Amino acid sequence: MRSWAFKTVVGVLSVGLVVAGCGGKRTPDASAGSDGAACEAGDGRITIATGNSGGVYYVVGGGLAKLISDNTALKATAAETGASVQNIQQLVANDYDVAFSLADTAADAVAGKGAFDGKPQKVQALTRLYQNYTQVLVRADAGISSVADLRGKRISTGSPKSGTEVIATRLLEAAGLDIDTDVQAQRLDLAKTADGMKDGSLDGLVWSGGLPTAQITDLTTSLGDDVRFLDITPQLDALKEVNEVYDRGVIPAAAYGQPADVPTVVVPNVLLVREDFPRGDACAVTKLLFDRKADLEVVHPAAKDISRDQARETGPVPLHPGSLDALGG
Repeated sequence: MRSWAFKTVVGVLSVGLVVAGCGGKRTPDASAGSDGAACEAGDGRITIATGNSGGVYYVVGGGLAKLISDNTALKATAAETGASVQNIQQLVANDYDVAFSLADTAADAVAGKGAFDGKPQKVQALTRLYQNYTQVLVRADAGISSVADLRGKRISTGSPKSGTEVIATRLLEAAGLDIDTDVQAQRLDLAKTADGMKDGSLDGLVWSGGLPTAQITDLTTSLGDDVRFLDITPQLDALKEVNEVYDRGVIPAAAYGQPADVPTVVVPNVLLVREDFPRGDACAVTKLLFDRKADLEVVHPAAKDISRDQARETGPVPLHPGSLDALGG
């Protein structure tokens, strides 16, 4: 087992995670962060919406929950979810208090676009996080060498209401394909996607996640030369017309033991809360995340890319006032 994959497994086992649907409303002490003057968390419980159990959100979110519980008066738990779109919807509905999201989905939310058409969501960011890498993995025998070649193929486009599904839809559109009519789209979580790739019921997958993602490691290890990554950067210009947040990146060969680096499209992640999240709590959690970032890096190496210098780069999602306090205004 690769060391990165091992660290991912250890990270999952070392934190208290709860299953999807088990989120809870925050029950803070009445005075927690009420005046916004102190960078100190109040008493209470908070829940963190993460993502698929095989993904990086789930691992880093569990590590963050443990960090908060061990170092503040708050008791935090992290939940497996379908990820970005669902996370924001349930965050606003008070089912969760903190949520991981892709920056493009969060931008849609505050603008009332895409899955949030006509309904701007009142969310703010605690910080920008690490980058998500768009990982398009296909079976070598499927005759796929470009995004356009996905036409008619059986493709996992991610969990319903996930950021992966949003990107998959836009990626296909950028290549002139309709997700509903031009591909055999399968809306599967990452575990079922991995099963489908192994048994041959899927020709390929789209996944947006940090590096490495444990179940992508599993696929590249178990299937070897029977799978390969696509270079999707020819679609980048069309994607940037939809949202400027999309950028060029590289999946390093070492991430999954591949013969060469693979160019791809990257999207930042953000950590979201509602506008009414207590200022003291926001300040304390944001400060803790950067002061103890090394602890998160042990849980998953993607956390190494979390940068204080980029923390404020969450636009168009506004940064929470408590986070501004933690980051020095």
